[in-house]
Amino acid sequence: MPSRLADRPTVAIAGATGFVGTAVRSALAGDYNLIGLTRSPVRARAYSSSRPGVEWRHCDLFDPYEVQQGLEGADYAIYLVHSMLPSSRLTQAQVVDLDLLLADNFARAAEAQGVRQILYVGGLLPEEIDDPDQLPRRLRSRREVEQTLGSGSVPTTTLRAGLIVGPGGTWLELLLNLIHRLPVMVLPAWTQASTQPIAIDDMVRGLLHCLGNPTTYDQVYDVGGPEQMTYREMLQEASQELGLTRRMMTVPVESPLLSKLWVNVFGGAPWELVSPIIDSLRYQAEVRPNPLQEWLLEDATPFRTAIRKAVGPRGNPLPNPRSDLRDQEDDVIQSASLARSVQRLPLPPGYTATDIANEYMRWLPRFGWPLLKCEVSDSRVARFIVRPLGLTLLELSFAADRSPSGRQLFYVTGGFLADMSNRHTGRLEFRTALNGESVIAAVHDFAPTLPWYIYNSTQALAHLLVMNGFGRHLASVKKRAEEDEAQTSEPSLETSPA
Repeated sequence: MPSRLADRPTVAIAGATGFVGTAVRSALAGDYNLIGLTRSPVRARAYSSSRPGVEWRHCDLFDPYEVQQGLEGADYAIYLVHSMLPSSRLTQAQVVDLDLLLADNFARAAEAQGVRQILYVGGLLPEEIDDPDQLPRRLRSRREVEQTLGSGSVPTTTLRAGLIVGPGGTWLELLLNLIHRLPVMVLPAWTQASTQPIAIDDMVRGLLHCLGNPTTYDQVYDVGGPEQMTYREMLQEASQELGLTRRMMTVPVESPLLSKLWVNVFGGAPWELVSPIIDSLRYQAEVRPNPLQEWLLEDATPFRTAIRKAVGPRGNPLPNPRSDLRDQEDDVIQSASLARSVQRLPLPPGYTATDIANEYMRWLPRFGWPLLKCEVSDSRVARFIVRPLGLTLLELSFAADRSPSGRQLFYVTGGFLADMSNRHTGRLEFRTALNGESVIAAVHDFAPTLPWYIYNSTQALAHLLVMNGFGRHLASVKKRAEEDEAQTSEPSLETSPA
């Protein structure tokens, strides 16, 4: 373990190897001890010989106890995690639910370790959308992460940014690839929406200004660069900076699907990255005035200057910091052959995570009747058995020591469908989130016995069917409870004596 330099605060960075995280590490290295958290064992090994004052820790953010260990000794924590790329061979989940689960783990761990402050980079929210549920998934996810990180006792500071311009940024790579590959561009109507792009240098300056600054605790700041620009104007400005002449024509058509296909093909980015980005770009996103923004604008970097710093000699985008080891990481994910499944379910009034877990054990045999039965011992070991054969499909054992308030954890400890020779331990959890507004059901690190191509088309689909059915069941329970509550709260009608 690299030695820490005395008398320096320690900052843990989740997402330390990403675009923003790399820039933050570079800026902090001279004045702070750093803990870089990475989910990738490949990167943890590759970076293990870092200079004094920098320590790298392999940390599975889906495991709250690994996160707690990762934050040990940290005075401050910076959260720069977004789960748009898969972390398992099979991931059955919406990005918004994955992000919520990771943020909940981080908030709990930071509180347990006595972290003094959490800093988070979120997204600018469009003013024209009042209902948070109507936000694009990418922006709704960032808002929920912001709420979750701030739900505990650790002070949280959020910087909401639109497009961050710098070397290795995904959005910038898309933009520059389009410029290089398309001399003529037919632009959809949403490219007339405007935002305030911010240079990565200014983003980092803002984070450093807030780090350990008590006046910024529990505050939310919109941040942006000196220019309010449409996406069309950004394409034009970037083209001119690169010395390229590009013809652009805007058509009065939104066409988000065609936009995604267009950017996916010509921008050179995977669909899982392109889709949420396009969904969020279609809205106006202006920076609301605030003291931090005023301070940043005193020495803000213009858009074209930020572009100049982010490209190589030939005008090509500089590579993402993660690109060097990404193939090795993908190989590790594929070889591990693990599945993850995360679903957000309705939470009936008054129900706890324990209630949800117990309801699941009661409901599943009814769902699978007459073929399936569930035996639950006094120690809460559950066995799901095929009736005619007496074959145990899965065995789940309750982990009382890892089931604090708001969470119920079961380890996969046997059964025909589980590969118990795999070094990873599969687990099922139920957890309440968003201050009790939702419940998350999640399966992590499950290693199937069935060959992968068979598992994908049978057991994996069956699990989704089961969780969808359980979600409908909980929704009906919630509806009945709300109706009963409404009836009991109605004032009784008294008749007056004649």
